[in-house]
Amino acid sequence: MGKTKTRQPYPFWLGGVAGSMAACCTHPLDVMRVRMQTAAKKPSFVGSIKEVLAQNGARGLYTGLTASVFRQMTYSLTRLGVYDSIKNKISKNGAKQLGMGELTACASAAGALAGLAGNPADVVLVRMITDPTKPVAQQQHYRNAMHGLYRMVAAEGVASLFLGMTPNVVRSVIMNASQLVSYDKFKDMLAGFGMKEGVGLHFSASALAGTFATTVCAPADVVKSRVMSGSGMSVMQVLTDSFKREGPMFLFRGWLPAWIRLTPNTICTFVFLEQLRHVVDIVRERPLVEAAAVVAPLK
Repeated sequence: MGKTKTRQPYPFWLGGVAGSMAACCTHPLDVMRVRMQTAAKKPSFVGSIKEVLAQNGARGLYTGLTASVFRQMTYSLTRLGVYDSIKNKISKNGAKQLGMGELTACASAAGALAGLAGNPADVVLVRMITDPTKPVAQQQHYRNAMHGLYRMVAAEGVASLFLGMTPNVVRSVIMNASQLVSYDKFKDMLAGFGMKEGVGLHFSASALAGTFATTVCAPADVVKSRVMSGSGMSVMQVLTDSFKREGPMFLFRGWLPAWIRLTPNTICTFVFLEQLRHVVDIVRERPLVEAAAVVAPLK
């Protein structure tokens, strides 16, 4: 990402690995976000943490971690891999500088596909996080992501894997368009101010991108979480009921934990991704170095 230059495409799966590494670092913040978004009464961030610790201890902060990693290996793998693939094809592997409109189109298309690919994992993740807050009779007790998928299909049919798909795809499109494009643009902007390529540049650009994406995605994220939590309400029912009971600001419920979670997650994802790419570059260059070492004595 960032300033374009001709280069060989990176492995498609790098984004999924980077996303999984980031998820392991920031999952407790994701637990807080979902808990606050799906709570019947407006909770505080500190109150939500105390509730989780009281119910399950420190382990409660990692409720649904397997589903989170599963989500990254479907959702993030698709959104980052497809974005780079489309962008590389249109720009001829970086030979052509793409404009904002072209980057947004690439990111939106990748986001739509990622929303579809990651929806089953997203449903399981939301359910595993919110399960301890429900009455005992209504708890699902999914042991891990695969067990959750099996139980959902067995009890509710295949259609259950696509609950909340519409707000999830919308959120994914908005997230990709706001996060990936803004990261590219912030990275270019900071480089223009004199920052050199490296962890400092990646950290700063991703922090700005995370803040921007959190605000843009908040409404779709709240609606998605409420539909997926198992309330049985459609998107329109959630919007109508929530507007009536809580007013329009419900759309930004959990913004703080969402920002606290998304910004570090964005930072970790892009820093890990850039470092993984650096490793790939080193591996690719090594055969050339070894070949040069062999040829040099022959000259």
